[in-house]
This record gives sequence, structure tokens and C-alpha cells, in this order.
Amino acid sequence: MQQPAIKKLGTLSCDLVEATPVVYNNRLYRFEYVRSRYKYNTTGDSYFRFVDVESDEPTPAFAHGYHLGSAHVEGDTIYAYGVKLWGESSIQVFWSKDFRNWEAKTSLDMPGFGIYNNSVCKCQDGYRMAIELGEPLEEVGERFTMRFAESCNLIDWKLMPSECIFSKDRYTACPALRFLDDYYYMIYLEETIEPVSEINPWGYSYVPHIVRSKDFTYWESSPYNPIITFDDEDRKIANPKLNAEERQRIATAVDVNNSDVDLCEFQGKTIINYSWGDQHRTEHLAEAIYEGSMADFLRGYFPGE
Repeated sequence: MQQPAIKKLGTLSCDLVEATPVVYNNRLYRFEYVRSRYKYNTTGDSYFRFVDVESDEPTPAFAHGYHLGSAHVEGDTIYAYGVKLWGESSIQVFWSKDFRNWEAKTSLDMPGFGIYNNSVCKCQDGYRMAIELGEPLEEVGERFTMRFAESCNLIDWKLMPSECIFSKDRYTACPALRFLDDYYYMIYLEETIEPVSEINPWGYSYVPHIVRSKDFTYWESSPYNPIITFDDEDRKIANPKLNAEERQRIATAVDVNNSDVDLCEFQGKTIINYSWGDQHRTEHLAEAIYEGSMADFLRGYFPGE
């Protein structure tokens, strides 16, 4: 068995990073965390939105001032999760049935912890959330580290026991959590220290790996890791609306990173969003595809099943 073939389609935008593709009412949407420095953000603050992929039309902005979001769809309801500040100790949930009228509530409070990215999936007995933590160091070990929470309604969450963790011995960030065949599959980001060079002025690079677990304590790593890596395919243009200045930046930007992978299934294919760039404020949102179901995609990383 060969590693699942991911086809990179190219860059969608400059300065957008965290995005989650979701399907709602049989249409493909892309949830986006819009940072305050995004060129086309005229509000002066961060916010969340969804973009109808076919029409390229955004929904009204919501969750003003929130960061590092992810999204999940369940039936006729859209959910989004984020933090008020990078390293905040609580996660806020927003939910809506029409992309316009949003309710909100603190879904999980973790005093003393610093929370960053998150990801939510449905499983056989409810829902699970992966939570990227940066603090405190005595709890997370090598920053960053994933802890996990559970819920029966997608609104109220409870932190799982401390042994449910990944992984305190090294940098592990940007989770995308999915459930299949009694396994929790998680795509996450690995950091590698490299020699400083003109191509890599920072001395670090970042690529996504995939692992799986049945109990959130023992994790099996795929022999096909990393699932993708940075290359010139990132620089392809997937959005015809990108202007000449943006295209020039895409052609010349430092690229040592494929991060913040998230995915969904739509019309029998696996839609993948990810970020590329230098991990130092020059970042780009890109899209890729696997020509098959998400179940085949996930299973394909663990040969012999």
C-alpha cells in the first residue's frame, strides 16, 4: 500500500492561516479565522467567518476579537470554537443555524492553562476536542502539547484525565481530530531544527504528521509521515482574484512550513486546507485534495488494516 496521494491545488489567500472546511446543507464552506492584520480586514479586530466555496461569498463576520478558531457542523447547526486571547484559559463556543444569528457560551474553562488551537470531532458516544496548550510548562512539558475534552452536546465540555495527552516530549501543535473505526486520528504539526540558510533563515521547519489512538494515551504513528511537506506546489495560484502584488509575494516568500491542516469530505473527495510560509507572520492559506473518501484517506496512512 502506498501513502495517500495529496494533490496541492495552490494558494487561496495571503495572511489567512487557520481554516476548517465543512459541509452545511450540501454546500462546501470554509471557516476562516481572520486576523486583524489581514489586508482586507477593515474592522480593526479579528473575527470569524465562513466562505461559500462555490460562490466565494463570505458570511457576515462574527466572534469579533476571538482567535485560533475551528468549526464543526452537526445537523442543522454550525459550531465554532475559539479563544479571546492567544494563551487564554477558556474556550468560547458559538453556534447558529443561519450564519447570521449566533449564540455564545464559555464551553470549557481551564484555569492556569494557556489555550491555542483546537479541533472537534464526533465519535460513537458523543464528541471529543483536541486542545493545543502552551502553558504551564510543568503540565505541557515541551511546548506545545495536546490535551483532550469530551461533550455530549457540543456546547458544554469536560477536560479528560491528565493521562490523555499528546505529547509532552516535543513540539506538537495544530491538531485536526477525526474518529473512524474505533480510532481517533489526529493530524498535528512537528517542528524540525535545521541549519540556518538563505532558504531557511529561521533554522526551523514544520510539517504535518498523523497519529491514531483508541484511548488518547497510546498513540500509533503512521509509517508514511509526514503527510505533506513544503515545496513549490504551494506557490500555485488557486484563487484567480489574487492581484499582481499578492502573486509576487507568493512566488518569492520563504516556505519552510505546511501547517494547520484541516479537512472534510465533500462529494466523495477529501478537501484539505493548510497554511504555508515562514511561521513568522508571512503565511498563506492553501488548498489540497485527496481523490477519495476521508475514511480511505485516514485508513491509508496505516497499512495492514
